[in-house]
Amino acid sequence: MAATKSRGRSHVKCKVCRGPAAVEVRRHNAAFCPEHFISHFRSQVARAIHEFKMFEPADRLLVAVSGGKDSLALWDVLMDLGYDTAGFYLGLGIGGYSDRSRDACISFADGRGAKLIVRSLSEEHGYSVPTLARLSGRVPCSGCGLNKRYEFNRAALEEGYEVLVTGHNLDDEVATLFGNVLHWNTDMLGRQAPVLEERVIGSETALVRKVKPLVRVAERETAAYAVLRGIDYIVEECPLVEGNTQHRYKEAITLIEESSPGTKQQMYFGFLKRAAHRFAEESEAVELVACSSCGSPTIVAEDGNPRCSFCKMKARTERARAGRRREQEAGGSNRGAQGAERGGKE
Repeated sequence: MAATKSRGRSHVKCKVCRGPAAVEVRRHNAAFCPEHFISHFRSQVARAIHEFKMFEPADRLLVAVSGGKDSLALWDVLMDLGYDTAGFYLGLGIGGYSDRSRDACISFADGRGAKLIVRSLSEEHGYSVPTLARLSGRVPCSGCGLNKRYEFNRAALEEGYEVLVTGHNLDDEVATLFGNVLHWNTDMLGRQAPVLEERVIGSETALVRKVKPLVRVAERETAAYAVLRGIDYIVEECPLVEGNTQHRYKEAITLIEESSPGTKQQMYFGFLKRAAHRFAEESEAVELVACSSCGSPTIVAEDGNPRCSFCKMKARTERARAGRRREQEAGGSNRGAQGAERGGKE
């Protein structure tokens, strides 16, 4: 909450009640006492839901939770607003970090009498994120993101939830936008929006609607909300995130925001208003078919055997694991033969 506080200026007053301010939101040129900051935060989430028509009161929402401030704060707000929600936690197998993250989600859900669905990559697919990185030779964040997107959607479909809700905040979205513009990833720009509509193949839903209700609040504001609400969240970052390009983009944009408050908001909502539709048209024109292995949406394959990115990654991982097993077995056989040879010479 440090950077959203009033920086030691005790004379700063709450915009609403004129009492002592606890949190300053510079891009709004406003400060709030604890009570009115909580109200402000919730109103920003409610505004995003209404503005982008994210879901209806009767919809069942599955909230992807990680144990961090953003997802738990969002789940707290959605319950306070009266929506029908459940949490979904996916264990990534990142040692004690994953254990602590899972425990934070369980504690939060138990404290509020909320439903939490817990699954793990190891139980579902036989590997963890660190194992996947070693076998694939790719950076951990790449495989992690792909697995989370796949499993979040799969859980929503299997458990009967109409909407998948994620805790991406304004900082996250601006960093992603910045990176996609730097590299002109037009296909990714076409899919960057607060709402990704469900995709249907035939008569079956293949991708549930995905929404991001925190796009109107910054990361530091979610931290402030969590502290003021007494939410016990995981403060530490994932130990595998070091060197992540997305984090470098976030740091760069934050430097600009510090000197020019409102930059992040202007960049992101300016893109949504003036440019997003140009890229979305290109993305929506791509024909999707069912993956031949799991049924998830993917593009038409030239060889007539369409396979989604997840199934391709899983197949590569299994081949790499089998290859290493053969190498180990061959190494053991060679060592045994060498030992027998030395014994014979002796």
